[in-house]
Amino acid sequence: MTIDFRPIILAGGSGTRFWPRSRQARAKQVLALEGDRTMIQRTVDRLTPLEPPQDFWIITNDLLSEAICGQLDCIPADQVICEPCARNTAPAAGLAAFLIERIAPGAVLGMFPADHAIANESAFLDVVEQAIAIAAAGDNMVVLGVTPTRPETGYGYIETGDDAPNGAVRVRRFTEKPRRERAEEFLAAGNYCWNSGIFIWSAQTLANAVREHMPETAPHLEAIAAAYGTPDFARIFAERYPQCENISVDYAILEPRSAKGEHHSNLYCLPADFGWSDLGSWAALYEYQLASGEVADAHYNISQSNGSSAIDSRGNYVYSPKKFVSLVGVNDLVVVETEDALLITTRDRSQDVGKVVKELSATGRKDLV
Repeated sequence: MTIDFRPIILAGGSGTRFWPRSRQARAKQVLALEGDRTMIQRTVDRLTPLEPPQDFWIITNDLLSEAICGQLDCIPADQVICEPCARNTAPAAGLAAFLIERIAPGAVLGMFPADHAIANESAFLDVVEQAIAIAAAGDNMVVLGVTPTRPETGYGYIETGDDAPNGAVRVRRFTEKPRRERAEEFLAAGNYCWNSGIFIWSAQTLANAVREHMPETAPHLEAIAAAYGTPDFARIFAERYPQCENISVDYAILEPRSAKGEHHSNLYCLPADFGWSDLGSWAALYEYQLASGEVADAHYNISQSNGSSAIDSRGNYVYSPKKFVSLVGVNDLVVVETEDALLITTRDRSQDVGKVVKELSATGRKDLV
């Protein structure tokens, strides 16, 4: 039996930790951070072996929609949905579920962030196909888990339990970004995965979960979906969507579902290793490129510049495409230059780059945001 699969790309984030390259109107997902294709183009590229682009849906915002439609002219423009305001991943995913439930309730939806990197795309597709089959077999929710390689404190974790059919394991609970000590315990325990943020479920399963766990938000999303394709859609979307909860899928749907107990939640994890990175910071990009073999020199300096040299320098990431860059006696720096801004930080502080954007907004420098 052929399974009706609809990839949903969540592309509404602002990517502030990739400032100064990432701005409101050209956020991380529409930038080519690795290679010639942008992050959202690469996301669509890797999924097209499973489904043609005309079956994709994109959830984004007005600031990014023009760039996304230009980069993805293979996807119907009316399937690029622009949120009137940011409300995190639960309303975005829920809206996709209600939209597709009206036309194909049995269709399986894959929720994919637009800005993640996958090194082994063949292994990734194998796991996604496995997840699609599990989701199509009943009222099942599947999260792709990534085998952890270090006690990472920047990712959410999935505690797994008993084995389930089709290579899956049952989910016991989710834990958001633990402290270092707990992350080390999770790694040593051997039954924890990183939460990839990739979820597979049928449109009807997700829609019913939103009705159950987000009873105040569900009527707004259903009203928006009912208005899709009518002259009133934009007005109803603008009126109703801001009234939805501002909450992630993990908190709104998956954690309450896991609280039912691993044998009653129909919540499954597929642990896998396909070279995943959420590319959540300049340091994460550096580490991903290093693992991919993109090393500029013997001292692990990566430089995207018009020529470079490094003297007594190690572990630096440089982006300055129009200039020659010389490093002398510095280690573990991030240096990123654009036409109007220059960022200099250390790799271990690159998670804090988003604070620059907050400061710029607070001081009226909207031209740099």
